[in-house]
Parts: sequence; C-alpha cells; structure tokens
Amino acid sequence: MLILGITASSLLQNIDTGVMDPLQVITVGPSGAANVAFTNIPSTYQHLQIRGIAKAAATASDSAYDLRLSFNSNTTGSDYNEHYLYGNGSSVGAGVNTNNRIIGTSMGSGNASMFAINVYDILDYANTNKYKTVRTLSGWDANGSGQVTFFSQVWMKTNAINSITIDFNTGPSFGQHSQFALYGIKGAE
Repeated sequence: MLILGITASSLLQNIDTGVMDPLQVITVGPSGAANVAFTNIPSTYQHLQIRGIAKAAATASDSAYDLRLSFNSNTTGSDYNEHYLYGNGSSVGAGVNTNNRIIGTSMGSGNASMFAINVYDILDYANTNKYKTVRTLSGWDANGSGQVTFFSQVWMKTNAINSITIDFNTGPSFGQHSQFALYGIKGAE
C-alpha cells in the first residue's frame, strides 16, 4: 500500500493543472447590452471556451430566446451552418439550419432568478488551414418546463478568430447580470 501511495503521489505532482486560462469576463450592467463582444483574443491557445449565463431584457414571460455567435465581425449567414439536437422532457428533435448563426439560448425576463446556461467550445480557433467548428451545450428551466440543446456549428472561413460577438437572433438585449467568461485552452505539450 505504501508503494502505491508513493507512486500515486508522484504521478499527481506531474499533472498540469494550468490547461485553461481565464482571458476575459463580461457582466451586463443595469442598463442591459445589445451584445457581448470579446476582442483582441490572443492566438496562443489551441481552443477557446465561453461559459455564460444569459437572460433577455424583454417583457416576455419565461420564453427562451435564440442566441447567435459571429466571428471577426462576420455576420454573413451563408458563412455559418448549424446542427442541433434538443429535448424538453416530453419530446425530442433534431435538425440542420444552413445560413444560420443560432447557437445558444437565453431566458426571458419573466422570472428574475432564471438564466439559461451556454457552454461554447471553439475548436482550433487560430488554425488558418481549416474551417472553425463550435459545439455548444445550452439549457434552461422554467419551473417545470425547459429544454436542453446540443448545437454544432461550422464557420466556413479559415481566418484565425480574434473576436467573438454574442447577440440575439431577434428582439431583445441582454438583461442585467448576464455574464460570459472566455477561457483559452492550452494544447498538449
């Protein structure tokens, strides 16, 4: 047992715990925000991850609103394609949307304590030899109703991503306390 404990202890000392670096955090203030934008993203990581909680500054009830991403200020719908799979407890669905930047959800402002969550993985964002792929896990709950959605998206450009904007597909702006954090993920060394 002592040998196993020494071996396990020495292995744990060699684990790199700094594989994810916080880069930027944006918290929406009382006046709301039309979008959330991460700029001047360094190209020194292998992947990016955005973790966010979102609420719409709208007068609607607890309805969810679609969020969308754009890279490097490119809002041309034909440069993006999306696949999705969702479930809400009683039904499931899947589909594909061409010419579409939708890739996440936000709660309506009907209940002050409810936010939707979104985790975006942006893979190989600085690689200029391939299109960019995003996968997103998104979900919300409204006291008995709700939905979980898995999105995948391709940005059909080979440019390195140096800025990311998150906004609404239609309608509202972000409500107070919506927050998004950008992380850089290091590659294997």
